[in-house]
Amino acid sequence: MNQATLHQLKVFEAAARHGSFTRAAEELFLTQPTVSMQIKQLTKSVGLPLFEQVGKRLYLTEAGRELFATCSQIFETIAQFEMKVADLKGVKQGQLRLAVITTAKYFIPRLLGQFCQLYPGIDISLQVTNHEGILDRMTKNMDDLYIMSQVPDHLDVNFQPFLENPLVVLAPTNHPLVGEQNVPIQRLADEPFIMREPGSGTRRAVQKLLDEHGVSVKVKLELGSNEAIKQAIAGGLGISVLSRHTLLPDAGDLAILDIEHFPIKRNWYMVYPNGKQLSIVARTYYDYLLGAAKEFIEKNAGIYAEAKA
Repeated sequence: MNQATLHQLKVFEAAARHGSFTRAAEELFLTQPTVSMQIKQLTKSVGLPLFEQVGKRLYLTEAGRELFATCSQIFETIAQFEMKVADLKGVKQGQLRLAVITTAKYFIPRLLGQFCQLYPGIDISLQVTNHEGILDRMTKNMDDLYIMSQVPDHLDVNFQPFLENPLVVLAPTNHPLVGEQNVPIQRLADEPFIMREPGSGTRRAVQKLLDEHGVSVKVKLELGSNEAIKQAIAGGLGISVLSRHTLLPDAGDLAILDIEHFPIKRNWYMVYPNGKQLSIVARTYYDYLLGAAKEFIEKNAGIYAEAKA
């Protein structure tokens, strides 16, 4: 391995990640023959085959899998070093990898915009998925921080609440229950209900509360998008329970119903695996978000009050 170069490792890592020399060449702006030559030279340095081809597909050999894991550690260490040097120079730069739960897309991009203005040298990768998708990414250690509405109880994680995330009952503004006070939760059984998809943290929280009070709702629709659910509510297809933050930036044709035992009190959390060392960039965003969340709530208080009126 004394003959291996950092460039060869970058070429190999891209080829291994894509399972294709062609796609690696496209990503690195190289020709395919160049990629093939770099892999050939690296294979010679290792002394064992790194890839095997079955049909038209490339697969890593055991040595290839070990080298791929090593490459990930090497590039992560180099990135941390670059961030540390930038920090010593008084400049924050590097990459921030965030994975957020679906509902967080209503406020996280707004907070990211301000963060980017403060630290223009930081590049941000933002992945949006549901609760199960976040857990999958976390177990694979694919991101720096995870924004979640439920802390996983089966994983060893560090977590910090930074923003309230109440779940409220939403209905169209012309619904007969709009304006009624402390409506019994059993009244929900008479309404056509729109639910998030299985695997959604919101759905689990709603179902838990309904089960606790022996309420069975008539599920008319299951939708995997908060936006789709909001449109369905506005169109008169039923009522639903969503995060209050889905009302941003404008409540529009939706109103919050005053239903007994609602809102369901929850929080947004910053989560990362225990033992993971946050990069300088990730720690900078962590500290920033704690302060920015409070300002966010104060700024949007009027929208929430209008929807509840």
